[in-house]
Amino acid sequence: MSALLSNKTRICVIIILLFHLVGLIGFIIPSLIVLFMALVHWHLLLMLGVIIYSHDERNNNFIGFALIIAASGFIAECIGVHTGLLFGNYNYGGTLGSKLFEVPLMIGVNWFLLVYATGVTLKRSRIENKYLRIITGATILTLLDVLIEPIAIRFDYWHWTGGIIPVKNYVCWFLVSALLLFVFEKFEFKRQSVVATVLLVTQFVFFAVLNFVY
Repeated sequence: MSALLSNKTRICVIIILLFHLVGLIGFIIPSLIVLFMALVHWHLLLMLGVIIYSHDERNNNFIGFALIIAASGFIAECIGVHTGLLFGNYNYGGTLGSKLFEVPLMIGVNWFLLVYATGVTLKRSRIENKYLRIITGATILTLLDVLIEPIAIRFDYWHWTGGIIPVKNYVCWFLVSALLLFVFEKFEFKRQSVVATVLLVTQFVFFAVLNFVY
């Protein structure tokens, strides 16, 4: 690992890589799957802690952003589950833990992690136009959802009516992601460490490997 990384960054990167590797093994070995499904929401909380710890200037501005994104993501999912207007007709299983209004509380945390990780990654890129960053970020998150969907269905994260993932889901993922990334841009966080980028890339690798295995 590069000597340019701070100790805090090293610790966060190691935790992200280690726990995703362990999780990958747990979801591949049949005798461990049930146990690791029960640990998914704890894993999300751990990643939340890592991201909060890694962020420079953990002030009211950052807390406000995190709450807005988590609440917005949760509300979007509530609309989806209860009306089908967003994403399509689906319902959540038990893997993501406790629910409120039939939507797991962790789904708000997940939206925050994905939006923050993507926003920080693109802020670190050479893309200077914020609207191009938003469109690129929304595309990245939609591509990630393409990888997530089959695994989510297999491991009881959520299920689609009729067992078919509608195109509407991906359109809405893009639009909601773009809106939340627009909010990220409005907060104008200074350049952050590579921790969020490592989390984003690791998510892609994690779900890509599971799609290959299954």
